[in-house]
Amino acid sequence: MRKITLLAALTAATAFSGPALAGSPEGRFQVKVLATGVLPDGGVDKIKSIDTGLAATLSGMGVSDVDAKANDNVVPTIAAEYFFSKAVSVETICCFTQHHVSGAAYLAGTRLVDHVLILPATLTAKFHLDTGGPIKPYVGAGPALFLVFDEKPGVTARALGVDRVKMSNSLGLALQGGVDIALGQSGYGVSLDAKKYFIKPTASFYADGVNVLETKHNLDPWVISAGLSYRF
Repeated sequence: MRKITLLAALTAATAFSGPALAGSPEGRFQVKVLATGVLPDGGVDKIKSIDTGLAATLSGMGVSDVDAKANDNVVPTIAAEYFFSKAVSVETICCFTQHHVSGAAYLAGTRLVDHVLILPATLTAKFHLDTGGPIKPYVGAGPALFLVFDEKPGVTARALGVDRVKMSNSLGLALQGGVDIALGQSGYGVSLDAKKYFIKPTASFYADGVNVLETKHNLDPWVISAGLSYRF
């Protein structure tokens, strides 16, 4: 995955710096380098299963319910887009985002998952409004597959005997809206973008190989991006 990310970054860098590709605000291809805020919910949708021993332990701690919150993060993002026409395009993005999952409400301040890497593989079909000027708003929608790596149990989970945590890969939907602003006729521009994802992964907590807790989460992040674009 890191090799793919590096290749995409080199491709984008070439597009931004190389004179061989003639820039045009009407070009078929567009690449973007963006700063992206990932703002997930992470709340527990439901507890799918819980070990009776763990349930008794939580009850003894005065915990009658479980909820969670995933932290926000800011990451660099690369986007690549192909225009079939002035109005219709498809776009994909590339980034890794790291999060931890903390207890909320009844487990306030606790750490359930200390570290998780997410690759939000996303492909959206976009419709662009031709305003006749440099400012072109758009909307889009498409499938999203969240690939999850390197999960680690948090301090609270380990204190409860959990030695391994696994979050499932999850398929969902992304809705998108934004605006591209051309800076003259050179192909360079500014892009502002917002996506809302609807993703519900499952987190499984294990103690000595036994699944003691399984929770389904409303990850559902807002992904807000701003940066530079080059169209050619």
